[in-house]
Amino acid sequence: MFVLEVNGLRKSYKKGFIPKKQEVLKGVSFKVSSGEITGFLGANGAGKTTTIKCVLALAFPDAGEITFFEQGPLSLDAKMKIGFLPERPYFYEYLTGKEFLKFYGQLSGRFSSVVLRSRIESLLKRVDLWAARDKKLKDYSKGMLQKIGLAQALIHEPEFVILDEPLAGLDPDGRMTLSELIRDIAKEGMGVFFSSHLLNDVEKLCQKVIIIKNGLVEYEGGVQDLLKKTGGRFRIVYIEGGVQKVHIIDGNEGELQSYIDQLRRRQCHIIEIKSDNTLEDAFKKIGLGS
Repeated sequence: MFVLEVNGLRKSYKKGFIPKKQEVLKGVSFKVSSGEITGFLGANGAGKTTTIKCVLALAFPDAGEITFFEQGPLSLDAKMKIGFLPERPYFYEYLTGKEFLKFYGQLSGRFSSVVLRSRIESLLKRVDLWAARDKKLKDYSKGMLQKIGLAQALIHEPEFVILDEPLAGLDPDGRMTLSELIRDIAKEGMGVFFSSHLLNDVEKLCQKVIIIKNGLVEYEGGVQDLLKKTGGRFRIVYIEGGVQKVHIIDGNEGELQSYIDQLRRRQCHIIEIKSDNTLEDAFKKIGLGS
């Protein structure tokens, strides 16, 4: 099931002392499936934040259609099924971590007090904040706030969650903890729409990526398909005449297959084929890298 479908999304703003119309989104279209982690990528100013704002009705598009859960536009029922972690969330600093989640859990109106207590305990443990449950948010570090923010986005058991830079500001342990949680909720059937500049994390987490460039979708598809499409560096280890050899190919998959065919004709024994291509390499090749 598609938890989100965006078709022909357009959005313009008027900027400057003498306002001039600037088109930010020029016909953006993509789909997000349930049970899948979809990365939403692009350079600064490409239109990622504007797209997310339009999806959540925080900004109103000039044209286009946005459909949730294959049913229709953003309704009250659809909102109940969506979780959101913005890039710069606001926190009530005088609340403790436990009180913060209780407030949002009660706000959703979905649980009894007993179920909500269990839900809060489970989420605090999953984001590794159980020991800090009674500490006020004003005393949380940036990484801890990021974790409690993700817990808040999940407190009402949504079917679809939008995460804007969820791993920013986290140390390696924190990124590992939240990465595992994001993988787990996708396995449980939740659709995850995941915007980030941390390409290494996106490559590890996402099955699919949507790349936006200059207000248009430049690529939509599997991460591995993108890496194959943009080519890269391949390392082939093989044995020929009893001697182990290594050959490096800088090119696409077609060139790799051609060389493999040569090795087979020479009756070589192929030990290993390894791709060193990364998502960052792919970005550079399609003109999105720094």
